[in-house]
Amino acid sequence: MVEFASATVVITTKNRKEDLRNAITSALSQSARPEVIVIDDGSSDGTSDMVHAEFPQVRVYRVEVSLGLIRQRNRGAQLATGDVIFSIDDDAAFSSPHVVSQTLAEFDDPRVGAVAIPFVNVNQDDVVRQRAPDDRDVYVCAHYIGTAHAVRRSLFLELAGYRGELVHQGEEGDFCIRMLDSGFLVKMGTADPIYHYESPKRDSSRMAYYGRRNDIFFAVHNVPFPQFVVHLVGTTMSGLRFIWRRRANGTVFAGLKGILAGYAGVISNRRARAPVKRATYLLYRRIKGVGSLPLREFESELERL
Repeated sequence: MVEFASATVVITTKNRKEDLRNAITSALSQSARPEVIVIDDGSSDGTSDMVHAEFPQVRVYRVEVSLGLIRQRNRGAQLATGDVIFSIDDDAAFSSPHVVSQTLAEFDDPRVGAVAIPFVNVNQDDVVRQRAPDDRDVYVCAHYIGTAHAVRRSLFLELAGYRGELVHQGEEGDFCIRMLDSGFLVKMGTADPIYHYESPKRDSSRMAYYGRRNDIFFAVHNVPFPQFVVHLVGTTMSGLRFIWRRRANGTVFAGLKGILAGYAGVISNRRARAPVKRATYLLYRRIKGVGSLPLREFESELERL
C-alpha cells in the first residue's frame, strides 16, 4: 500500500546553471508530478534568472549571501508542501520518469523514515549504489547519500533537520542516527537510479576540511559513553588514512586542519551533545559495518528503540 501521494523535489544550487537545467528537466518529467523547488545559494552566474525564464513552473528562492548546502536543504524542507522530500544535487538527474513514483511506493511501512535511492556516479563507473540486494526483503542501510534520497517531510521537520553548523559534508549520517534513535529506518530502494554527473566545480579542499571535521563532530554530538572514546580514536585514525590516500590531490593541509577543528569542537560543542541510546549506536554500527541488513534480522531490536 502506498502511504504517500505527494512529493517535492528540492534542488540546492550555486553557480552551476548548466548542470541545473538537466536536473530540473528530469524532475519535471516525473510521472508523479512532484512540486519542484530550487534553492539558489547566492549564485553569481544568473542561475535564478535562468530558472525563472526557462522553468516558470518551478519555485525558486535565492539568497544573496551563501548559507551553505545544509542550511539550504533545511530551508527547502520548510518550503515544501509534499509529504515526501526528494533531494538531488544540481549535477544529478532522474534516469527515468518513474523514479519518484517508484520511491513513494517504498514508504509502505510506517517505520521507513527515508529511502536511499539507487544512483550511479556516471563519471566514475557504471556501478549502481544504494540498491537493495533483492526486492524480496526489506533491506536497511545506516544512512543515505545526499544526492539520492527521499525522506518523510514531517519526520525531517520533527527532528529539526540537519545540523546547520556542519555546513558541508556528513549531515546525512548525523541525521540518520538520530532518526534511528526515534525508531525510523533508512530503507534501501529498488527504483530506477539517479544519475550523478559529478561536476568539475567541486572544492576538494573544502570537502576535505569539513569531511574530517564533521566525522569528529558526529562523535561529539551522537556517540554515548563508553563508546565515545573508542569511536573518537577510530574516526581520527580513519581520517588520517583518508588524508594520506588522497595526498596527491593537495588536500592534506585542509584535512589535518579539519581534524584539529573537530577536536576544538569537542569543547565548544559539549553543550550541544545529545548522544543516542547505546542500543541505537550499536545497531547503527552493525548495519554500517556490513553495508545493509534485512529488517527481519533486527526487527525485535528496533521495537525496543
